[in-house]
Amino acid sequence: MPRISNLFFRTAVLFLIVGVMMGLQMAISQNHNVIGAHAHVNLLGWVTSAIFGGYYALNPAKAERRLAMVHYAVYTLGVAMMAVALYLLLLGNPAMEPVVAVSALITFAGVLIFAWMVFAPENVTLGRSARIA
Repeated sequence: MPRISNLFFRTAVLFLIVGVMMGLQMAISQNHNVIGAHAHVNLLGWVTSAIFGGYYALNPAKAERRLAMVHYAVYTLGVAMMAVALYLLLLGNPAMEPVVAVSALITFAGVLIFAWMVFAPENVTLGRSARIA
């Protein structure tokens, strides 16, 4: 399995653990005011990261491109920042609103990089796989 797939899958599992912990915290406290952060961690962190990992596993040539690692770094940074900032915002800290906005834009940049990877032709000369071929 390509290295980038492993990174996305491992990161997805970490987001899953955080998302479940957030859900448990809400259930135990009976306070569900951070449900938006919980949903973002589970959907953007766990599910979407796992899908990215699966895509790269099925497309090993694209997984070897440097842009795949850029995709991982940008997207993961954006989601991690967003999770923390949104959690704090929903707990009543309005100073986190600009951080949520910036992290959402970073996450969106990661999504756009992934879109590029999906729509780019297989034979684009980017990354190590193109130099080897």
